[in-house]
Amino acid sequence: MTKSPLRSIFAPGSTRWAVRRAQWKALGLSDEDFEKPKIAIVNTSSELSSCFSHLDGITPVIKEAIRKAGGVPFEIRTAAPSDFITAAGKGARYILPSRDLVANDIEVAVEGALLDGMICLASCDKTAPGQLMAAARINIPSLFVICGYQGHGVYKDHEVDIEEVFESVGKLASGGMSLEDLTGMCDVSVSGPGVCSGMGTANSMHMVCEALGMCLPGNAPVRANSQSMFEYARRAGERIVGMVHEDLKPRDIMTPAAFENAVALMLAASTSINCVRHLQAIADEAGLADVDLYEIVNRLGKEVPLLVAIRPNGTDRVEALEAGGGARGLLKRLQPLLHTEAHTATGGTLKDDLEAYSLPTGSIIRPLDAPLSRQAALVVMRGSLAPLGALLKLGTGSANKLHFKGPARVFHTQDDAITALGDGRLQEGDVAVLRYLGPKGGPGLAYASWFVAALEGSPLSEKVAVVTDGQLSGLNRGIACGQIAPEAAEGGPLALIENGDTIEIDVGQRSITLLVEEAELARRREELKPWVPNSERGWLSIYQRLAKPIYKGSTLTPE
Repeated sequence: MTKSPLRSIFAPGSTRWAVRRAQWKALGLSDEDFEKPKIAIVNTSSELSSCFSHLDGITPVIKEAIRKAGGVPFEIRTAAPSDFITAAGKGARYILPSRDLVANDIEVAVEGALLDGMICLASCDKTAPGQLMAAARINIPSLFVICGYQGHGVYKDHEVDIEEVFESVGKLASGGMSLEDLTGMCDVSVSGPGVCSGMGTANSMHMVCEALGMCLPGNAPVRANSQSMFEYARRAGERIVGMVHEDLKPRDIMTPAAFENAVALMLAASTSINCVRHLQAIADEAGLADVDLYEIVNRLGKEVPLLVAIRPNGTDRVEALEAGGGARGLLKRLQPLLHTEAHTATGGTLKDDLEAYSLPTGSIIRPLDAPLSRQAALVVMRGSLAPLGALLKLGTGSANKLHFKGPARVFHTQDDAITALGDGRLQEGDVAVLRYLGPKGGPGLAYASWFVAALEGSPLSEKVAVVTDGQLSGLNRGIACGQIAPEAAEGGPLALIENGDTIEIDVGQRSITLLVEEAELARRREELKPWVPNSERGWLSIYQRLAKPIYKGSTLTPE
């Protein structure tokens, strides 16, 4: 095999050769090391969250494997956002912008140093998308290690996980649960490191990463700190050196065909709706202007059935999905519908990866001819309230039965909506409208997800609908239309809604409509006061000024 030249090797005697040699000799590198591939290990370790608490134990395995394969590892650190921890400040406005901060952290460290390749430790919700964005942007050989999901616990003889804690706030607010029981559940729901154990955004993006071809086959999902996780980490350390020599880059792997494969997996597993936004952002960073995730979701939704239902979509746990084949098992079932000519990090094609694989006996992943449901698990909604689109996750629900029509109840923060849920101001048949929470209005996509979770845990579950331009969680369910576009801060129809206006959600027609006369809406537009940005400084201010609309991925790349 002809080895590709290494961009990390500089001309002897040049300034950058001299200063680099001085720095790296002080770190203990040998003369031979300077001729080897230099590999970044992107680590988001943090003591703030159990999502990341185990990552420092994974890097030594990868470093040793890289050295044995003939490379030189350099561990670098980035921001480490955790939805359940970092969301505490400013109404969770830091969460989505942290994704782009991770991407920029990586660019500065890896591209600034002109390293030859990188391995990314994928963990919580925003790290994997941010890492994939960076890989697509700087386009050097890159490989992902899925760092796994957390274990759950038992409270009063009942299995409990973070998803149940998330929704139990609504039960507490409505009097259906005591604070003592909620506290007890909190204390046992997470029994180890790793990401949320349901089909939230983290596990969803880990599986999407495999469908894109950016991690080794079979790596997602995986139990954190398991023998399997460490074995994949070791193999990744070996493989990345080969990828550098082969000059196999992310844009060779993340092609339009790969994005369609990823959407097919999303639909088959009813993953988080946030994957759509993140995939659009990754495609944007890869320069794939023709990849329109809304169009792909609409088109493939007619073809791809639901093959598995992991909590909160159904009763099966992620452990059963891993045992049943995980992302690779889903791709095997979906093989007739996939672009199997797409290349993967193995150096071969998806067809090569799948042909030698058989699903385990008793896998919970259903075959194509006997699915759980033939309805699309995720739909794009449009109409007078969302002319540029909105997303609704159906999961195991039936699109033919979902029709909701009711009066609007308008809120500008999720805290106000949660208070209204608790004090009875929200009634059966209402449509809760949470607005001015989008990328610009938030700024940074403020949370609506805690309210949706509380609603799901209350007696009004499925009896109150939600429309919002704010952030939903991959664990959210119910009648929740997210990513309403244009957002209210951009003057979208969401900004014109008044309490009592009738909103109609018709999933069969894929429509979301504000039933107000056009003349009245025109009057409201004339009277609508110009939106004034929050008086933010720092990172949120930068994000607010630069972020693209939500349906374009909310990236900071120029239009």
